[in-house]
Amino acid sequence: MVANADRLAVLIDADNATASAIDGLLKEVSKYGTPTVKRAYGDWTTSQLKSWKDVLHKYAIQPEQQFSYTKGKNSTDSALIIDAMDLLYSRNFTGFCIVSSDSDYTRLATRIRQDGVFVYGFGERKTPEPFVAACDKFVFLEIFKESVEVIVPAEVSESTMQNSSVPISEGELPDYKSIFMEALDAVARDDGWAFLGQVGDYITKNYPSFDPRNYGFKKLSQLAASLNTLDVKHVESGENKHMHVKLKSTS
Repeated sequence: MVANADRLAVLIDADNATASAIDGLLKEVSKYGTPTVKRAYGDWTTSQLKSWKDVLHKYAIQPEQQFSYTKGKNSTDSALIIDAMDLLYSRNFTGFCIVSSDSDYTRLATRIRQDGVFVYGFGERKTPEPFVAACDKFVFLEIFKESVEVIVPAEVSESTMQNSSVPISEGELPDYKSIFMEALDAVARDDGWAFLGQVGDYITKNYPSFDPRNYGFKKLSQLAASLNTLDVKHVESGENKHMHVKLKSTS
């Protein structure tokens, strides 16, 4: 995770994003850095973007007008991409937040990363896999919606849920157990133990959209503690304690 001193450009495709998630989205962005540019792109003369108008003022998001010159063609994509490249060439940003569920931004995300700049993607679960994979990290907007249906995984206790984000329906989500076990196998030491932080780093690099909150856990440590196939221990390092995990012996 980048430091809060890092400068982020938040570029929103209002045609392909929901205004109801913006509060949670911007709070999430603040974990990664400071959003020094916040722009939303769309044809603001249409009624389809009505829900965005109050949100723009409340969160100081700059609306960028892009008329739909041809029916069936989305000119918003082109305007956002052009601005993103201008901002990239300015060398003033260490990260870009692209808010859309549209695969048209796949090449943009790839190009930004080629310059060593971090890309955070935000979109709904319907977002095509190529765009998700092109980002360093991808967060599903359903996490931030208050109306999401609560489906609790079997391993989540009531006490855990009281401190967790609202999980979204698992549906097409990948099996978090197999992902976790793959990561553990990849980074474990010869004695079988692995530092949970290294497990998390592996998952982030290989599964950009993985987020414990999708499954009802606030943190990766809660997800790990829920798995009855793991042994868990905490190792003190100075004033901090770090969780280590190991696959339980079957003997």
